[in-house]
Amino acid sequence: MKHHSPKFLAIVNDAKSRIRETGIEEVRKRLERGDAFHLVDVREESEWNEGHLPNAVHLCKGIIERDVETKFPDPDAEIVLYCGGGYRSVLAGRQPAENGLHQRDFDGRRFRAWFEAGYPVKKG
Repeated sequence: MKHHSPKFLAIVNDAKSRIRETGIEEVRKRLERGDAFHLVDVREESEWNEGHLPNAVHLCKGIIERDVETKFPDPDAEIVLYCGGGYRSVLAGRQPAENGLHQRDFDGRRFRAWFEAGYPVKKG
């Protein structure tokens, strides 16, 4: 388990106060129903290649601020971000939220929780 500095955690908590979180069960159900939303993996490319959620697109944290509006031009589109442990996706979500996009973030351990629950994962 990683330990993070109090200042870093304060930044994450501030970002969390401006987004809505959703759980892996809700995302799984929405994927199964075919609900309209964009699922975005903000992890590094190597992590993406090891496995990612079905129907996800890859916009790593380093480029999401630059590319989110071009990738998802509809300001009413819902975007669900995820990473491995929940910190990067919360921080990456600041840009969509500040631009008025409807961003959500997984609560809990995100990709790890999805994988550990035995839900489908795509490789490559």
